[in-house]
Amino acid sequence: MGYVFLTLVVLALLVVFMTVKVVPQQTAYVVERLGKFFDVLQPGITFIIPFFDRVAYKHNLKETALDIPEQICITRDNVQVRVDGVIFIQIVDAQKASYGIADYRFAVIQLSQTTMRSEMGKIELDKTFEERTTLNQAVVRAIDEAAIGWGVKVLRYEIKNITPPQSVLNAMEKQMQAEREKRAVILQSEGEKQSAINIAEGQKQKVVLESEGVRLRQINEAAGEAEAIKSIADATAESIRKVAAAINDEGGMDAVQLRVAEQLVDQFGNLARTNNTLILPANFGDLSSIISTAMTVVKHQDKTK
Repeated sequence: MGYVFLTLVVLALLVVFMTVKVVPQQTAYVVERLGKFFDVLQPGITFIIPFFDRVAYKHNLKETALDIPEQICITRDNVQVRVDGVIFIQIVDAQKASYGIADYRFAVIQLSQTTMRSEMGKIELDKTFEERTTLNQAVVRAIDEAAIGWGVKVLRYEIKNITPPQSVLNAMEKQMQAEREKRAVILQSEGEKQSAINIAEGQKQKVVLESEGVRLRQINEAAGEAEAIKSIADATAESIRKVAAAINDEGGMDAVQLRVAEQLVDQFGNLARTNNTLILPANFGDLSSIISTAMTVVKHQDKTK
């Protein structure tokens, strides 16, 4: 009895174990009934019929990264480059992933490599580094079109490395060195050009400022001379007015006669000192008549004024 009871308990536990299925989150179980697809079990506790149903496939519904092995691709200009990458996929239909293809992972990797070789052959080596985004998008589109019946969605593809041959790398390094030297020469020439322009501009401004200074100096000197002439003229006019006023005063005429006589004597004295020959007027002995004549002229001018 004891062995029979123990056997029944084991059978009961086995039946319960085969009946109850606990599906983890982000996981899908594909169930077959009598060898035919029956259902996809969702996360949680589910029940199946023992000996009739079985879990044929278990799929992880999380996003998965697949490493794409390095391969040799030939560019449009016949240069061999080594390219590897990584692709991110996710199962969206567990039934198609189970029955649509034998191994979707292998298929995705192989299709990624063939698509990359095809896209690399369309562009030249110099543009391979610039066209990474275009290449990535091309691989994603190609696999998406083929994976419609696989129940797999390609989220993105990223190229990890593009490695040209060593000879090409050396040539590219020389090209970059030449380009850097070219830019350096251009920058130096631009600097020299700007320096020459600055010097010429400085010389031009210097000449303009100097000419402006000369012009201002001449204007100031002319204004000063005009002011001096005006001042002299004003002083002369003022002195003449004062002399005229003094002549009109009482005793002024006598003072004029005395002044004329003094200047006459002084001038004849100077002639006597500077020349051996002295020419005298015929009436020089009559000094009073000479003075009288001079005064007549002064009076006449005074009346005309």
